[in-house]
This record gives sequence, C-alpha cells and structure tokens, in this order.
Amino acid sequence: MAGADGDDSLYPIAVLIDELRNEDVQLRLNSIKKLSTIALALGVERTRTELLPFLTDTIYDEDEVLLALAEQLGNFTMLVGGPEYVHCLLPPLESLATVEETVVRDKAVESLRKISQEHSPVDLEVHFEPLTLVMPTLRQAAEDKSWRVRYMVADKFSELQKAVGPEITKNDLVPAFQNLLKDCEAEVRAAAANKVKEFCENLPEDSREQIIMTHILPCVKELVSDTNQHVKSALASVIMGLSTILGKDNTIEHLLPLFLAQLKDECPEVRLNIISNLDCVNEVIGIRQLSQSLLPAIVELAEDAKWRVRLAIIEYMPLLAGQLGVEFFDEKLNTLCMAWLIDHVYAIREAATCNLMKLVEKFGAEWAQNTIVPKVLGMANDPNYLHRMTTLFCLKLYWLLFFENTFVACGQDITTKQMLPVVLKMSNDQVANVRFNVAKSLQKIGPVLDSNALQAEVKPVLEKLATDTDMDVKYFAQEAISEPLSHSSLITSLATAAL
Repeated sequence: MAGADGDDSLYPIAVLIDELRNEDVQLRLNSIKKLSTIALALGVERTRTELLPFLTDTIYDEDEVLLALAEQLGNFTMLVGGPEYVHCLLPPLESLATVEETVVRDKAVESLRKISQEHSPVDLEVHFEPLTLVMPTLRQAAEDKSWRVRYMVADKFSELQKAVGPEITKNDLVPAFQNLLKDCEAEVRAAAANKVKEFCENLPEDSREQIIMTHILPCVKELVSDTNQHVKSALASVIMGLSTILGKDNTIEHLLPLFLAQLKDECPEVRLNIISNLDCVNEVIGIRQLSQSLLPAIVELAEDAKWRVRLAIIEYMPLLAGQLGVEFFDEKLNTLCMAWLIDHVYAIREAATCNLMKLVEKFGAEWAQNTIVPKVLGMANDPNYLHRMTTLFCLKLYWLLFFENTFVACGQDITTKQMLPVVLKMSNDQVANVRFNVAKSLQKIGPVLDSNALQAEVKPVLEKLATDTDMDVKYFAQEAISEPLSHSSLITSLATAAL
C-alpha cells in the first residue's frame, strides 16, 4: 500500500483526493465527513499547508457535499493549531459563502460566525474584518447572472444596510436597491419590494426624505402596477408604512394615489394587505382625510358587479372596522354591511351574516342590540322570502355567539323581548323553506330562554309545525321537539365546562 512508497503519512491525503474525485457522490460525501480524522492524521501544520489549500481550490461539487464541508470547517479550529491559526479557515469558508445554493451559503456564514469568536482581537481586525469590506462583492452579486444570487442580496439588504453605515448606503446601496426593484425576475423584485419600508426607515435622517422621493418612490410607483401579483402583494404589505416616514403632505400628494390603485387591484391579497395596514395612514393623515380618500374606493368595491370582489371586501370588513372604530363604522360602513344581507347572490348573504357576527364580537352585544338587531328583525317582513330567511340565519348565529361567549343574561333578554316574537310570527310564513328554518331556529333558541317561555310560547308553535303539510317542516319541527335544550340544562353544561 502507501508504505511501499516509503511515506505512510501521505496515505490519508491520497485517499481524500481519490475519493473527492470519485464519480460516486456518496463516496465524496463520506470523504468530507471524515475530514477531522484526516486532519488528525496529517497534523496541524500539514492540515494548514496542504489540506486547506486543496479544499479551497476544489470547491466545486454537489450541494450536499459543499454543505457538509461548510459544516465541518466550522469545527476545525483545534485541527489547524488553535485560535492562533484559525484565520487559515477563512479562505475556504469565504468561497463557500459565495456559492449559488442558499443552504450552503447559510451554513458557511454560520461557520464563519462561529470561528469569528475564536479569533484574537488583533487577528479579528487583521484577518476577519477585511471580509466586511463587501462592496465589490456586493456590487457584483447585485448584478450576478443568477437571479438566485440577486434574490439573496435583496432578501438580506436591510442587514447589509445596517452593516455598511450611512455613507456607503447613500453612495452605493441606494443605486443597488433601485436596480433590484427594477430587476427582470419577479422573485427578486418581490424580495426587494418587501424591504422598501425597512430600507427607507434606516436611511440617514438628514437625507432620508430626499432619497425616498427622488430615488425610491419612482420605483415604487412602477411596482404598484407590476405584472406579477406576488410583487404587488409584497409591496402592499409594507407601502403604507412609508406614510409615517414621509409625513402628512407627502402621503396625501404622493402615497394616497398609490394606495387607491392597490385598493382596486384585481388580486385579493393586494387589497387585503392595503386594508390591513390602514392604521398606519390613519395615524398620519387622520380619519377625515382617510375617509375622503379611501372610503369611496372601498364603497366602489363593495358595490362591484363581480360578486367575488364584493365577497373579498366583506371578508376585510371586521378588520377595517376595528381600525376605524365604531363611530366611523356606524356612520360610513354600516349601511353597506346591511345591504349585503339582501344581495342577490347567496354567497354574499352568507358572508354578510358571518360578517355581522364578527362585528358583534368586536363591538359588543349592546352595540348589536341597538344597531344591528332592529335592522335584522325588520327584514322579517321583506317581500322576498330569501331576505326573510336571512333574518333567521342571522338570529341563529346570534344565539350561537351568545352561547359560546356565555352572554346568557344578555342573550336571554334580547331573545325573549325582541327576537322570539318575530321568529314565532314567521312560523306562519307561506314559504315552506322559511317555516322549516323557523323550526331549526327554535331548536337553537332553547339555551337562552327560560322554561316558562319554552313551554308557553315555543312548544305550541313547534307542535303546530310538526303537523305541517310540508315534509321538511314536519321533520325539523319534530326533531326540535324531541331534543329540546332548556335554560337549566345550559347552565349545567356551562358549569361542567368551567370545572
């Protein structure tokens, strides 16, 4: 074997070279995982002078091999002679930190951070810190032919900005960031768009507004109408935050038109991201200006001819209501929410019903009793039977809400005095669908009624419906009679749950 050549000490490095050049990836991977053993056999000096240069020169392989190498080198300090020589590990790790595969770069950076703690202060300044001299590499990476490299630059841009300081940011990073916002690949633009607010926040205070208005905002305006929905969505999630940076006047003049454009975007996620951040703008320009500018767009969407657009706005309404407050909501948006209850599309009516329940949870039972319940009960006399059924659907959800939140006293009072008489009257409706929904509603009403009301008012109506000529009405009435839930049993169940 190697002893025949007179130098057994060459055998480990010879095996390493042979295995690293083997066509079998697994053999190459196994060899890398044995690096510590090989380094021990070679000794610290030969590891520094032979093994590390060899590894640095041969960093071209499958990602899993490079990943293993990056991890191994992070534990090599003692194998190269301790902290005095740990800087020898920098060249191969620096090369690994520039490869295309993300996981390899991340592992190399992790190992670099690990060995940085093992440098002496002097060596850290002499050998390690020159690696923070990143601008030549950064410029090259920001223009790299591989979009994945440019993507990583965009993704880590805020960290780079904090590392290099204000002067380099103004002179070098602003142009680089502009290029990333205009990149030909949507993934890169999206990553850069997601960093717009953070990048602007970290700009030097003395020149922040000028840089944003001159260099960043023109790019942002282009991204608002980007062809890729992920880019627009990423921008919409952060763009509202620019209002707190640029102030009231700039927000009204330059940002509000962009917000309005995104509020009308065909992509639901874009609209959601804008609406979910309205509080940022509200803090800067106030609710009056916000209502004058954005409310018309919201109303327009709420009345859009496409029912899916209307549905999207309904889903955002509880979030919007929470941001704008109950007084503004009652004044500006309540009418819209009630109008959706009589929409000609069932999906809209159903969503509007659920929307009201979420608003009740947000604004409270007293608000519901004063604002919503009277309007819902008024629909019981609507000529359209579909609207009358919506009344029952709303009431059933109210009872469920009272039950789940244990608003028993409040729920009982509202139910007995306001809701129950209306539901009982609807048991005489000419449409069978309404009557069997009355039976289903009365089955749900039990938890918030006392036994007197159940026996004196509900039971006779259910018995009458149980003899109805319509089979569905009869079925649901009989089911309600056979499975009544009294107020006392509700209290028992709540007490058991509390235990």
